[in-house]
Amino acid sequence: MVPVLQLFATDVPALRFPAGSDVLQVLWCPLIHSEHDQWSPVPVLRWRCATKAGSGPLLQEMPQPYDFDDEYVPRPCVIHPTETTEYPNWDMPEHLSERVGEWSDEVEQSTGISYYDAFTTNQSKVGGYPGWTQPPRWPHCACGKQMEHLLTISASESCGRWLPLGERSRPGCGWEPSDSRQDIGHAMDMGDLGGVYVFICHTCPGWPTIHRYDC
Repeated sequence: MVPVLQLFATDVPALRFPAGSDVLQVLWCPLIHSEHDQWSPVPVLRWRCATKAGSGPLLQEMPQPYDFDDEYVPRPCVIHPTETTEYPNWDMPEHLSERVGEWSDEVEQSTGISYYDAFTTNQSKVGGYPGWTQPPRWPHCACGKQMEHLLTISASESCGRWLPLGERSRPGCGWEPSDSRQDIGHAMDMGDLGGVYVFICHTCPGWPTIHRYDC
């Protein structure tokens, strides 16, 4: 297993944590798994207490897996949480989707930016709406309820209009007046610039999770 994401409650105030925990750690096996036709790494979530997690000795170097796929091993990097408001893209009722699609064409002709680019974050994020690349596949929990979108780990998170504020001064991010380019972020392609979406049920004990993958 390799570490993919670590979030502290102080960094993401809107994220719900189980009682007694204030750290969320996301890990996965850096190999493609074919279970349930996902063909993706399988994320594992660990809700922990920062005080207890940091009480032991720290490793000097991150352990390396002996077998892995380069596309699913993240490069060490930091996050810059930026809170924003977004709206659904593929998850709208059909009649509303048609109206928004027509309006989006008009907006894109006049501004160069479509509704789907401007109103939905198609990058790594916590909460909000999944930035589906393929048709939506919302999972349902064993209790019968539709699960909530918890977080997305996306390949397309290194540049663009949704880049976190703390990253916009870095060379190659697309926001600075320069033609230079520099790789930033976790550097995982995940297939053809895919994404792993993690869903959660806050109703059932233990807060079960499930994931979806598309690219």
